[in-house]
Amino acid sequence: MEAAATMCYRHPSYETYVRCVRCDRYICPDCMREASVGHHCVECVREGQRSVRQARSLFGGTVPRAAAPVVTYVLMALNIVAYVVEVVRSETVDRFGMVGAVLVDPSGERYYYPGETYAGFELSGVADGEWYRLLTGAFLHLPPDTSFGVMHLVFNMFALWNLGRAVEGQLGRARYLALYLLSAVGGSVLVYLISPETPVVGASGAIFGLAASFYVINRRLGRDMRAVNRFLAGFLLWMVISAVFTSWEGHLGGLLTGGLVTYGLAYAPARLRTSAAQLAGGAVLVVLLAVVVAVRTAALTGGG
Repeated sequence: MEAAATMCYRHPSYETYVRCVRCDRYICPDCMREASVGHHCVECVREGQRSVRQARSLFGGTVPRAAAPVVTYVLMALNIVAYVVEVVRSETVDRFGMVGAVLVDPSGERYYYPGETYAGFELSGVADGEWYRLLTGAFLHLPPDTSFGVMHLVFNMFALWNLGRAVEGQLGRARYLALYLLSAVGGSVLVYLISPETPVVGASGAIFGLAASFYVINRRLGRDMRAVNRFLAGFLLWMVISAVFTSWEGHLGGLLTGGLVTYGLAYAPARLRTSAAQLAGGAVLVVLLAVVVAVRTAALTGGG
């Protein structure tokens, strides 16, 4: 007597005699997945992937199965889109660039803020409650009609591309994004403390934070530091040279913030290297930065 034909459980029209070694169902070649012994069906493979614990890096971040540095791509896209917007609408830089405290006349001209306002002039900047400038300024760059122009954006995006991929791969996406944003804000806060009257734009503060993070990561992983030391020395030299036409305060603030954040991720005791503890640490840093800004604002405005 001839045996009844067996059909693939996912493709009933396909005759097959191969079974999944896990669920024992018949599968056709389209449904077969190579295993160490025999074949698995697609559902068993999918179930097995869900049950496997995802790897975590030394710094507590989840190591993504896909190697693509998605956050770096998104940050680069945001910077480029913001640049296009400011080219189309030139007032974007004045409206969203980082500036601590300036006086603005009815025609939009800016003047030094001496600590008090005058008739016909309005206070503008972080001191006037425009706290968003601490972050939005980090996504803008020098307009194309300035001396440095579009090269400001090109240099920063080149550095972000090279540093971001390495740091994101070690910290994981969420921690990497937090590091970038905190470094950007940290750079703006130091600008506010030292040069509140100076308009500042650019992702340099955040990128200097990534440079410091890259250094701490390599040191924590025990890698050969000679090349890393030369790299960081070059970054510090660039900070000194670029002080002629960019904000050294923003660079230094980002560098210190990025180094501090990554040091906490890398050298905290193992019991504190959890998502909850790291989130709490980030929140504490945000509060400290906010307190610094509030105290500086009170000093500039006389508490008003």
